[in-house]
Amino acid sequence: MGEPILKAVAEKGYSQPSPIQGQCIPAVLAGHDVMAAAQTGTGKTAGFTLPMLERLRHGPHARAGIVRALILTPTRELAAQVAENVRAYGRYLDLRSDVVFGGVKINPQIGRLQRGADILVATPGRLMDLHQQRALRLDRVEILVLDEADRMLDMGFIRDIQKILALLPPKRQNLLFSATFSGEIRRLATGLLHQPVQLQATPENRTATTVEHLLHPCDMDRKGDLLSHLIRTNDWQQVLVFARTKHGANRMAERLTHEGMGAAAIHGNKSQGARTRALAEFKSGALRVLVATDLAARGIDIHQLPHVINLDLPNQAEDYVHRIGRTGRAGHNGHAISLVAAEECELLRAIERLIGNPLPRQEVPGFEPKVLKAAPLDLSGGRGKGRRPDAGRRFGRNSPDRPADRSTQERGRRPPRRNAGGRAGG
Repeated sequence: MGEPILKAVAEKGYSQPSPIQGQCIPAVLAGHDVMAAAQTGTGKTAGFTLPMLERLRHGPHARAGIVRALILTPTRELAAQVAENVRAYGRYLDLRSDVVFGGVKINPQIGRLQRGADILVATPGRLMDLHQQRALRLDRVEILVLDEADRMLDMGFIRDIQKILALLPPKRQNLLFSATFSGEIRRLATGLLHQPVQLQATPENRTATTVEHLLHPCDMDRKGDLLSHLIRTNDWQQVLVFARTKHGANRMAERLTHEGMGAAAIHGNKSQGARTRALAEFKSGALRVLVATDLAARGIDIHQLPHVINLDLPNQAEDYVHRIGRTGRAGHNGHAISLVAAEECELLRAIERLIGNPLPRQEVPGFEPKVLKAAPLDLSGGRGKGRRPDAGRRFGRNSPDRPADRSTQERGRRPPRRNAGGRAGG
């Protein structure tokens, strides 16, 4: 890569590529299509941004309304984060980049795009809005990137993506990045990619060795009390908390703020301005706690984030890996703490099977569960593999030895159903 790009990389403090960057950069520079399994925190954004900048800097600049490279992302936050990286790495190049997403006025975006964009970062819905208003042309796109393609499909963007693909020229370079490769993703890739180079950054059940995992068993109705207790007694100053639902995120943020710990919630019902402001205040230290749903947290990239707490376990085991991928980055130590109630034992077992290890248990004095003491998975192999041992199991107050029936489990809060637009709570 050229000196202007290497200079920008050095100024960000990087001297060696990550594994995904070492694989991806040569493939993109060579003009190949790429299909990469890469999760949050692997350096995938730089993996496609750097070679893209290198290729584009040698060609003619974009003219009015023309887009040369298009990066599609599922959420506003991720779009803003990718655009920030494009600007940082391309600061010494004479290339014009822009970012467009919903939740803000469209007219300023239309005005900016009149000049064209060498690189445009966009969410699918807003891109289609802009195309319908004839604010841009996509028939000259040279490079297409689908970032976090699995999330785009989860959020119901497949029709928008198909419409966008129909507007692009047939001859172009395609780069697809996804944390997981479901059958639907593979079907999309089959119709999109031409003889792609297939890359794997980190197996999807791997978690960083710099992250210390810990599980605190507690009753569902004591989770808020325990979270507040942990933050206050440990004097944690920067904590990212994951809640399963938007309502739960709002309620927890309001409670922590009332207790004197500056907190804010981000989720799909928040305006873009509110989400951007909350994230900026959290990064600067003005906010101590950020409570997020899984989808709203996409794109959150905070250097040396020390603590990630699962107030609720995710409905999908893979999301546990995605969540904790926001701490323990770049060799820094991080802590991933999960507050787990009896009603979440099935979710916990799925997570432990995925990562191949039981999460270390530690009861917090004064918050010991009265319903169930969650026992770790037996992962030693043999006939009992994948099942919890009976020893150490404790069920309801009045029946310490009998198995919990369905009605017992249903007394607690059940995980919400997935809605048509994606996973619940996003």
